[in-house]
Amino acid sequence: MIGILLHLAGPMQSWGIAAAFNDRDTHRYPTRSGLLGLISAAHGHTRTTPLNEEWGELVLTVRIDRPGVRMSDFHTVGGGRRPEQTVPTSEGKRRSLDTATITSRRHYLADAAFTAALEGPAEVITGIAAALTHPVWAPYLGRRSCPAEAPLLLTPTPIERAAAELDHLPLARTAPRGKDKTTVSVEFVLEAPPGQQEACRSEELPDLPSSFHPHERAHHDRRVYLHTRDLPAALCGGYGTDYLTALHTYLESTTS
Repeated sequence: MIGILLHLAGPMQSWGIAAAFNDRDTHRYPTRSGLLGLISAAHGHTRTTPLNEEWGELVLTVRIDRPGVRMSDFHTVGGGRRPEQTVPTSEGKRRSLDTATITSRRHYLADAAFTAALEGPAEVITGIAAALTHPVWAPYLGRRSCPAEAPLLLTPTPIERAAAELDHLPLARTAPRGKDKTTVSVEFVLEAPPGQQEACRSEELPDLPSSFHPHERAHHDRRVYLHTRDLPAALCGGYGTDYLTALHTYLESTTS
């Protein structure tokens, strides 16, 4: 089994779990369905393209570098237009002027950053890495209005033990203040329990997709394990160019 590493960061992210009707939520870390949607877009798949069955063998591990800040956007569509330009109804007519404005609330994570390891069979991982290197459609972080910042794919050439690298890759956060702060607590999202001696808690998410088809969308439940462990504070790479420099230095040292 080989893997790739992804840097999932941008001004805003939104990883819906129970989004329905006019309230579009976000989970506090990337979902499996959201990440597979990103990969599908990179391959150029449409929503009606059947999901690759081999993607079911992928193992996802997420490191929460920065949890971000939750924000909500009050969203309106269709208001202030002439009668013939209001939003169409399911009957093919137009909404009346007094009901023309459709409102919704859309939730986001602002300034969040995650590092993900995706592992699986060599042929599958190699295909995903190639698609992310030359994506057909721009990768987005759960919602098309949330483009991913570069670099997204940290390992264009798949590596072994990708999940283990999460203990060594620079963290996209600032170092804690104080000389006595030698470690930082970092939360991980695993698809299997950690070692027997390590504490964790679990939760079930309805984010295991079986179809993205607009009329047949279906997800199954997936259990994940949340585990916090201490990493050296020296891994904190900071923000912006400081983080990119630390990341580049690390990747150069491990791949050269």
